[in-house]
Amino acid sequence: MRAFLSVAFLAIGIVIGGAFPRVSEVVQGALATAGLMNDRPPPPTKASVTKPPATQADDGYGHGDHGHEHAEGEPKPSGEHNHAEGEEGEGKIKMSAEQAADQDIKLARVEGGILLRHLLVPGTIAQDADRIARVPVRVVGTVSEMRKRLGEAVAKGEVVAVLDSREVAEAKSDFLTATVKADLDKTNFDRQQALWDKRISAESAFLNAKAAYSEATLRVDLARQKLSALGLNAAEVAMSAKKDETTPNLSSLRRYELKSPLAGRVVERKVDVGAAVGKEGDPADVYTVADLSSVWIELAVPITELPKVREGAKVTIVGGDDASRGEGKVVFVSPILNPETRSARVIVALPNKDMAWRPGTFVTTEVEIAQDMVKVRLPRSAIQTIGAEKVAFVRTLEGFERRDVTLGKVDDDAFEVLSGIEPGEEVAVANSFLLKAELGKSEANHAH
Repeated sequence: MRAFLSVAFLAIGIVIGGAFPRVSEVVQGALATAGLMNDRPPPPTKASVTKPPATQADDGYGHGDHGHEHAEGEPKPSGEHNHAEGEEGEGKIKMSAEQAADQDIKLARVEGGILLRHLLVPGTIAQDADRIARVPVRVVGTVSEMRKRLGEAVAKGEVVAVLDSREVAEAKSDFLTATVKADLDKTNFDRQQALWDKRISAESAFLNAKAAYSEATLRVDLARQKLSALGLNAAEVAMSAKKDETTPNLSSLRRYELKSPLAGRVVERKVDVGAAVGKEGDPADVYTVADLSSVWIELAVPITELPKVREGAKVTIVGGDDASRGEGKVVFVSPILNPETRSARVIVALPNKDMAWRPGTFVTTEVEIAQDMVKVRLPRSAIQTIGAEKVAFVRTLEGFERRDVTLGKVDDDAFEVLSGIEPGEEVAVANSFLLKAELGKSEANHAH
């Protein structure tokens, strides 16, 4: 009877355990307590399989902050995996040297340098006062030849015009006459001296001859000085007189040649052939010649900025079309202020070999006012703005790395870097905006 009851209870337990798994454990426990299942080990519970060992930070419910582990084969949540990769690649761009070269990303080694600060001042191009000259008329006469037209080039000492002048003829005649008389008086003096030495002639005759020769020599000197005052050479006048002896119909006495005092171009013509010159009310010169290979730029610097401008400072000149640029130098800073404008005159010398700068043109100038030596200098093209930060991209073994930088002084071309980059590192200095765009794509991919 006891065996029958045991079999009956066992059958009932199996049926109930299949329908209700959690109840089967209770039934099986009760059967074991009754001694009906002593020959089988107790079934393992779920807790003994899945619950990890308790850690110090465990809250007793398997929710510990640092004790959570994934069972072998259980997939990691995708959020944890992506976050780890985002931290590893933050601010870094993988790019080979070939890829950088293909995108024309140029590199430069970081070093110190000089920052140049400038002052913007408007100016007007003018003729260089040291390179402009007039061809003066020093005698009274009439213009017989005008050999140069406007704009033509002339050499220094070249004859540009010829005058017909009675005043010149008289000066040449006086010199030639004095020279001839001096030669005769010298011959007479030499003869009288020889006779006096032999005591053949009287002493008075020797002294008279000596006095006459001295006077003739003095007249020659005075006539030569008059020629010199007119710009004539005594030796050339004497040579011309000898030529006139062979061609008596072509006298050169009245001919007066006007020569250019410097090399340049004719920028102004004052008279025409046949015009009277030299008298009061007549033109005092016939040409204006200018050497435009160097010009001046006149600046009006305000008194507040004047202490910053110094003689010898470099100046960059920008034309009205912004395409013409030149380099000049401050040659004069006036110590006197204009009482009306409260500004001082500043002169800049500008080379003009190709004649591109025309006097009278308005230009903008950048006057160098300071030079600052800095330890780290980066060109403007190397700095990009991301959010509120100024950044540069440093070359690494695998590509580029973003560096936040702190900027200091600045000039037209470069920044001073106070922190973020050290001398000797390689930085992208051209097309760095491509790296900024690439970094934005990389961060967007990590965000998704």
